[in-house]
Amino acid sequence: MADVVRRLGMHFVTLLDRTAGAAQLVSTSAASATASGVQSRPPSSSTTGEPVLGAPTSTAASSSATGVITTDGTCGATNNNMVCGNWYQGSCCSMYGYCGNTTAHCGDGCQSGPCLKGAAPAAPGPSPAPANANPGAFAVVGQAGVPAMHAGLLPNGRVVFLDKVENYTQIKLANGQYAYSAEYDPATNKPVGLAYKTNSFCAGGSFLPNGTFLAVGGNAPLDFIDPTIGDGFTGIRFLTRSSTDASLNGQSWVEPGNKLSSARWYPSVQTMADGTLFVASGSLNGLDPTVLVNNNPTYEILSPQGSSHGVSVPMEILVKNQPYYMYPFMHLLRDGSLFVFVSKSSELFNVATNTTIRTFADLPGDYRTYPNSGGSVLLPLSSADDWSPDIMICGGGAYQDITSPTDPSCGRIQPLAANAAWELDSMPEGRGMVEGTLLPDGTAIFLNGCNRGAQGFGLAQGPTFEALIYNGSKPLGQRWTTGASTTIARLYHSVALLLLDGTLLVAGSNPVAQPVLTPSAQNPFVTEFRVEVYTPPYLQGSNANKRPTDVVLSSKNLVADSQTFTVGFTVPSGAQTAKIALYHGGFVTHSVHMGHRMAFLDTTGWVSGSTVQKLTVKMPPNGNVAPPGPYVVYVVVDGVPAVGQFVQVS
Repeated sequence: MADVVRRLGMHFVTLLDRTAGAAQLVSTSAASATASGVQSRPPSSSTTGEPVLGAPTSTAASSSATGVITTDGTCGATNNNMVCGNWYQGSCCSMYGYCGNTTAHCGDGCQSGPCLKGAAPAAPGPSPAPANANPGAFAVVGQAGVPAMHAGLLPNGRVVFLDKVENYTQIKLANGQYAYSAEYDPATNKPVGLAYKTNSFCAGGSFLPNGTFLAVGGNAPLDFIDPTIGDGFTGIRFLTRSSTDASLNGQSWVEPGNKLSSARWYPSVQTMADGTLFVASGSLNGLDPTVLVNNNPTYEILSPQGSSHGVSVPMEILVKNQPYYMYPFMHLLRDGSLFVFVSKSSELFNVATNTTIRTFADLPGDYRTYPNSGGSVLLPLSSADDWSPDIMICGGGAYQDITSPTDPSCGRIQPLAANAAWELDSMPEGRGMVEGTLLPDGTAIFLNGCNRGAQGFGLAQGPTFEALIYNGSKPLGQRWTTGASTTIARLYHSVALLLLDGTLLVAGSNPVAQPVLTPSAQNPFVTEFRVEVYTPPYLQGSNANKRPTDVVLSSKNLVADSQTFTVGFTVPSGAQTAKIALYHGGFVTHSVHMGHRMAFLDTTGWVSGSTVQKLTVKMPPNGNVAPPGPYVVYVVVDGVPAVGQFVQVS
């Protein structure tokens, strides 16, 4: 660990020397950060609200620029009308007052410098999508117990919901306070309240290699609501469940006291091949992100046990894309690099050397990450193309206001290809807060969100009710179909994730600062406790009778080193093909599915015409393709999945 801290610390000092703006972000040196493990920050407002960027006041170049050149990378009307001059990251002043050279800086809303003035590449508009022949169905099945801000499928097959400190939930704990987390059992559709110690408002998370669910970061304590909950900005929370030990069910979150090295509200997390966790971005205090000193565009490394190495290191793609720098999309690729996307920009990042390997052209269209998040999925991996990654990003919006249009366009890129470029497609309508979830048959489902507005309290309208089904194996222009529609608005603070039985659990929508149960003119969309299940096409109608059954795995402790194991199962008469999917659902929040991935594994042994099958299955070659942690194995026969089984991958 000392070597890691020394390496990070050296780069920390180097990058601070390069960027005066980043230097203002970090009030401790590498040495003091290592010693204390906690980065100081300006005080939080300790309220239940959030800052709102608002609509840009002008899309024209500012005529009142002073000619005074920035010294920290801030500029424009809110920063004494300074100009960017030859600021090393770029000389366009963005609409929110940061210097850079991306389309987010130089395009619509550019205040001064070489504005693009409408010359940014155009993204496609909405594309009609035919109805799916088998659209699936939504059904309300239960009550969540708590607002579902964060969620994850646990190794016991239950779903954990994690929320911020609220003045009302459906469950009270033994101490008389409301529960802000619940363990929901899809078998009974009942929640059990769980306690935690620190406010997890807008946290990030992942799974540790041993299968423990992890939540990091959060926001300030709200003593006037609950004096038993502490400061969550540097919080690290653990929840352990097991597929074999039912005594763990219902046990509360564990917080032994280890902390992040710096405050993080809205961080993203990715588990790496060696079991360490890459934690990136966040706010230092939950205040206005157009003010440089409030922001934390850095990363830090947690050990496989969830302890910080003690140093927060500035990350240039985050520094450069302020204020659209929080909750970046991150995907681990087969070569060990990270694909990182924020705002409209993306890169390959080498965590081991702390360097940018490659940058990509900006994705045309609007902003794609918080507070105008769309959704991102790493499409299914397989050995057929040497585990090459194919990444898709859909939706987004123009600015953080209820009047913001939303973006119907999608970009798809193969970031390890020599000629990597964005392939553009579009959904039937613009959608913000839309989230993509992989399905075991290889398709993806896009749910939730709005047609107008942005993330934030009371900032969305035009809920989008329809499921959108994406089949990436079809030709461009034929990949989208429309599925069933719900009647429940799923706006800010909603979640969707795959269950063991192959259905999707859909919950949440809490677009108010504190729970409101009755709609009004002031709050037309209120706190939603109803839990739905969406049944995908592959389980709808007669497909429900085509499930493989009697699944038996030779081992549930698997290693990503090309080892083999066997899977036995029974198939319906006349079955033609079988696939084995290795599936990780990740940490779900704010339409970001952290760590989410699926790989189709190589198999041998299929016997045509037999109803009893036993396949030999080959694991992925390394932890870059399948990082350590809990996974679900789905047997998929002719597109229909059996009930999945949890395995532990190391």
